[in-house]
Amino acid sequence: MATPVAPELTAATILVVFAGVFLISFMRGAFGGGFAIVGIPLLSLVMDPVTAGGLLAPLFIAMDLFALRYWKSSTWSRPDLVLLLPGLVIGIGFGYGLFRFLDHRAIAIVMAVITLIFVGLWFVRGGQVTRRPRSTTKAITAGLASGVTTMVAHSGGPPLAMYLLPLGLSKEIYAGTTSMFFTVGNATKAVPWLLLVRPTAGVWALMAICLLAIPSGVWLGWRLNGRLDQRQIYRACYGLLVLTSLKLMWDGICGYLP
Repeated sequence: MATPVAPELTAATILVVFAGVFLISFMRGAFGGGFAIVGIPLLSLVMDPVTAGGLLAPLFIAMDLFALRYWKSSTWSRPDLVLLLPGLVIGIGFGYGLFRFLDHRAIAIVMAVITLIFVGLWFVRGGQVTRRPRSTTKAITAGLASGVTTMVAHSGGPPLAMYLLPLGLSKEIYAGTTSMFFTVGNATKAVPWLLLVRPTAGVWALMAICLLAIPSGVWLGWRLNGRLDQRQIYRACYGLLVLTSLKLMWDGICGYLP
């Protein structure tokens, strides 16, 4: 069982964690979720990754519930969700069962390399918004991979993006589908994460404080999505995939260093 190291509730700790949760909420509102790892470096300044995972698991659900005000059912691509969600749930279960035994460092490095290749190929092809046919095999694979990586490291965004972005969905449908996908995923993994980590009273107090960052973060992200056009949203998503990959690569390599 992972034992979290309780962070001290200093003003600096509260400010840093609050800023990290705000950034993740902003990404949630702007792009529908999947880029939570972008805000995790801030949290890692004041707590270990396992504690951060336990803190974020319930907060993700709060972000999801608030985001549903903006990414309503009319923005969901149901044909894609039908293919993706079963794999997601199975992947989370698989990730939970192997949480103590998986080499998180190797998983992070492999996912980073695959994602960087995917983004590189997109830029080589001209960085255009394309429309490719759906693939049941790719959707199931993406759902499974996202389930495992979101359970292990809160980094389920890259596998999902690698499936959805080539479909050329409208920016609203892309964000809404991603939002609903992670709403299901976050609700599914919250209890397993809390069983693995068991947050302390101090972590629960931080969660309560950080709830205040969620409404404004999601709303501002949603407003940004409305201001950007289709091409800009897709370029932003691919750019965020690069940042996510670099963060995963850094975490994986540093884990092997003495």
